Amino acid sequence: MGVKERRALEKQMRRNQILDAARKLLISQGLENISISKISREAQLGVGTIYFYYKNKEEIFIALQEEGLGFLFSAIQQIKRKQLNPAEKLKEVATAYYNFSQNQQEYFNIINYFLSSPRIFFQEEQKKLIDMSGNKILMVIETILLEGVEEGFFLEEDPRKFSILFWGTIHGLIHFKKLEHTTLQNENHQLVYKYSVDKLIQSIQP
Repeated sequence: MGVKERRALEKQMRRNQILDAARKLLISQGLENISISKISREAQLGVGTIYFYYKNKEEIFIALQEEGLGFLFSAIQQIKRKQLNPAEKLKEVATAYYNFSQNQQEYFNIINYFLSSPRIFFQEEQKKLIDMSGNKILMVIETILLEGVEEGFFLEEDPRKFSILFWGTIHGLIHFKKLEHTTLQNENHQLVYKYSVDKLIQSIQP
């Protein structure tokens, strides 16, 4: 490995170190209680090192959001390319999001942290960067819906709005897992989730 490659690897390792520390602190303490100095201590790096890579804590959390949304987008994009009918693709998208919430819990929690808060944490330009990442996922869902309308699988006048409804619904349904031992007692959350997704897709089928 040459000097240039080694330096690039070291920089990526530092970034990962910072993001790992910020991810842990965000979940345990919340954004308002986190500072660059706290991230510095958790990452065991100097404050100056943190500022070398990121201007402020908001920039760190934007990186985390984009990282998580990137993983999710990659999984959903692969589904779009599969040789399946549009209804099956939507079901697989829902399954992919459910699996993401279980297998990538930290990223799911970070995305949810900012989605569920009534506050806007980022400046307008920063927020646009995050919204663009989320919009890419919506566009994949919308493309699947348009494909379904063209092929006669779906009857839907506004695929864009339905894609928002679809993602919003499955996101909300995932949170019902917290009620598995109370409100949903004697119900299997995953089966309830699948049932709800099937019903939602059936609502736009002829």
